[in-house]
Amino acid sequence: MARHNPALLEPLWLRVGLTLLAFAFLVLFLLLPLAAVLTEALRQGPAAYFAALSEPDARAAMRLTLIAAVIAVPLNLVFGLAASWAIAKFEFIGKSLLITLIDLPFAVSPVIAGLIYVLLFGAHGWFGPWLIEHDVQIIFAVPGIVLATIFVTFPFVARELIPLMQAQGADQEEAALTLGAGGWRVFCKVTLPNVKWGLLYGVILCNARAMGEFGAVSVVSGHIRGQTNTLPLHVEILYNEYNFVAAFACASLLALLALVTLGIKTVVEWRTAQAQDAPIPDSAPLPHGQTA
Repeated sequence: MARHNPALLEPLWLRVGLTLLAFAFLVLFLLLPLAAVLTEALRQGPAAYFAALSEPDARAAMRLTLIAAVIAVPLNLVFGLAASWAIAKFEFIGKSLLITLIDLPFAVSPVIAGLIYVLLFGAHGWFGPWLIEHDVQIIFAVPGIVLATIFVTFPFVARELIPLMQAQGADQEEAALTLGAGGWRVFCKVTLPNVKWGLLYGVILCNARAMGEFGAVSVVSGHIRGQTNTLPLHVEILYNEYNFVAAFACASLLALLALVTLGIKTVVEWRTAQAQDAPIPDSAPLPHGQTA
């Protein structure tokens, strides 16, 4: 007997009203801001738009944003894989504490995270005098920006992989170990292929957050133009100087990044759903003439 979707039993006016409400929110909070950014960025024509993007301070901000992401994302990838594998596959003392620490950046304001680094590595911080004595600068320099970016982004990969690995269980790994495979081979040939789409999804989110982070980076950067300004900080400076065309031109790059991230995220979600719905093949065919 065919089963009816309960949503189709609702009155037509309710279904239409909810659909129109969803589209209204989509237009109001997504499409209109995006259109406003692009309109303001191109207000004075393409020449002014590309001039704003090719300006030395803008190029320096883009370069620093890429540097922070290139360092933070691979480190969070390694940490996320290691932490999720340990949490999902093993029992050990301190497991609950590790899970809590992974969630810490979600609970702490990014501004507070930046202030913590200032208290640790600033001139008057705990390690400040030692760093000054050895001519090492972390705060108001690239290392501080990278550290702040790593802190605010490290939960994303782990949080995507932990529930996925827990749902898959450890049966396949145990079977591979029984057949004589070593730990590293089990990880590369069994565990990693099973979580590749979830891993890619977490990396995408991590990269998007790394490039768009503002709060923590703003505290530790010092806002030195051409040196410690990432792209979001450069947009803020231009806007405060009433240089709206340049500000929205740079902001359009972040908007483009968001759209690309959304598109890749949609594809990955679709592939992940396909992988989860795919039937598990038999481990070996039965001999001819035999049935299960």
